Amino acid sequence: MAELLPLAPIIIVAIAVPVAGWVFTTWLRIKHGYPLDGAWGQAIYPKKNDEAMERIKLLSQENAQLRAELGSMKDRLVNVERIVTDDSHRLTQEIEALRGTAN
Repeated sequence: MAELLPLAPIIIVAIAVPVAGWVFTTWLRIKHGYPLDGAWGQAIYPKKNDEAMERIKLLSQENAQLRAELGSMKDRLVNVERIVTDDSHRLTQEIEALRGTAN
């Protein structure tokens, strides 16, 4: 037993460091909103409830709207790039052709 006494601080540190690391990573996960799982994979935090499911549905709808808006902006940007990089002679011809069809 006496020969284990000098090893006591090393044993204590060997146990304390992993436990402190686990506590710290759990705190970080909670702070940044990551879900926590139990030993068998069940959700501990945050609990899945109707409010969370409704929030997910609303975020999914908003995501779809933003993706559609981004798609239309990309289309508009392609047209602007085509106009900017197009030579002025062809652009003038297209404008005149459009004016001719309008009259």
